[in-house]
Amino acid sequence: MDTVTLVKADARPPRRKPESLTKLRKAARKLFVERGYHATRPQDIAREAGLGHGTFYLHYEDKRACFLAFVEEARTELQHYVEMRVGAGGGSLEHTIAVTLNAIYDYAESHPGVLGAAMTDEAVIDAEGVQAVPLLVRWGCDWARHVQRAMDDGSAAPIYDAEIIGQAILGAIHQVGSQGYRSRRKRQDLVDNLTRFLVRALKP
Repeated sequence: MDTVTLVKADARPPRRKPESLTKLRKAARKLFVERGYHATRPQDIAREAGLGHGTFYLHYEDKRACFLAFVEEARTELQHYVEMRVGAGGGSLEHTIAVTLNAIYDYAESHPGVLGAAMTDEAVIDAEGVQAVPLLVRWGCDWARHVQRAMDDGSAAPIYDAEIIGQAILGAIHQVGSQGYRSRRKRQDLVDNLTRFLVRALKP
């Protein structure tokens, strides 16, 4: 190999290997779920991934950036999970609510601890000290869009502020799910009661 070739080879910036990022994401998800945000350190994530500590910082600025990536991954997964279910049937308000609730609870059961870890509000602070939008609030905004569409097509009373109602619905889902789990209520009872309540409250 000649000198020119060596110089060109040395001048190439190191590339972030996608397999190392995949390992870090998997390790971070596992540790954030098992230990929580505060008890998980970047070096723990790198060690769990079988990588050097420095590799973590090739992909993430700090632990907060890694956590926010984990939150976004959970949100995207759940969104796809819900959209696949809702798109499979009719478009009535009752159908949308019932199918969405079932999808949320199905996801929570098949991905234990992920949603709970992702909803750690006090931990989602970026490097500049500005609080990121908590996951619960973002999901409330998603519900607000559902409510607004229902009001636009006449299936919900046009008397509400969709943003307020979206957050209220998400709060109800979160509280009912938590209390239902603690009291060992049947999942279908939770879905049926909450669906009937929301449909009756929203219908014109």
